[in-house]
Amino acid sequence: MSAAAVSIAFQTDHPLHAYGPLAAAAEAHGFDGVSVYNDLLFQPAWPALFEISRSTRRVRIGPAAMNPFICHPLILAGHVALLDEASGGRAYLGLTRGAWLEFLGIAPAKPVSALREAFECIRHLLRGDRRPYRGRVFSLAGGETLRWRVPRSEVPFLLGAWGPRAIRACAPLVEEVKVGGTASPSVVRTALGQVQAAAVQAGRPPDAIGLAVGAVSVVDRDGGAARTLARQKVALYLPVIARLDPTLPVEPEQIRRIEAARAVGDIARAGREVPDAALRCLAFAGTPDEVAEQAFELYKAGAGRVEFGTPHGLDEAAGVRLLGETVLPDLRRQGIGARP
Repeated sequence: MSAAAVSIAFQTDHPLHAYGPLAAAAEAHGFDGVSVYNDLLFQPAWPALFEISRSTRRVRIGPAAMNPFICHPLILAGHVALLDEASGGRAYLGLTRGAWLEFLGIAPAKPVSALREAFECIRHLLRGDRRPYRGRVFSLAGGETLRWRVPRSEVPFLLGAWGPRAIRACAPLVEEVKVGGTASPSVVRTALGQVQAAAVQAGRPPDAIGLAVGAVSVVDRDGGAARTLARQKVALYLPVIARLDPTLPVEPEQIRRIEAARAVGDIARAGREVPDAALRCLAFAGTPDEVAEQAFELYKAGAGRVEFGTPHGLDEAAGVRLLGETVLPDLRRQGIGARP
């Protein structure tokens, strides 16, 4: 992606036939990329991505992000190779540790090593390397590789991470680091320093690794209604982000009330517990002018790409249209996200 890009991401909670038209609309408006989440308990990302590949011609597409703890690198390599073929060389692969693994009883013992080794295994397989690969978590016995012709061995890699250890470990291998679930300029500034330092430590130029940031997005002419829905959406993620971002302006008691409301399915009450200041750090929410201003603050803080996450608006299709017709042109006028 370019040094200043704008992308859009979809949650996998739609009928399968919906993803193609949504992505086609995003491409027509001029977004640079379309991502698909792979959050636990939602639909797998790959079927939606193949629908998107058939309905688009220009945008970069990929999952943001998979995790190697419930899907072996061999399977990930095969999926991304096929997506790259289907899309004519537009695929990328994002990997992350992921949240809510405790639901599956999974507690990765070496998550940082696993992420780096997963990237290495996938690259090993895409390159058709028949030598053994021996890691602490993942291994390949050697003598075999993928048994079909892979069109591109250097599919771009994205790391989804907040922590400097994972960024340092994967810096030799990735094109981008994405900090997901935040719209905070202070988080962007901190992450940018970590990414640049990790790139230099890996023997790469400080700007070799891009920084992407993404969050829940709700844009509507009725800014109050947009913020109400955004509160309900971020209530799911707030307890996770609060553990990652110590600067998030939320009290422990508020987190407990949010978790209690969610536990009984009272999403409206959980949303009401999200403070105004925390909402601005966790979501792009409000009128088109307000959302464009929020996004521009992140570019000024050092983000190379901003990704507007689901649900985009009070209605998904309407939200994509409003982002494309109002927010994106506003950002373009400031030199961001313009088509080449």
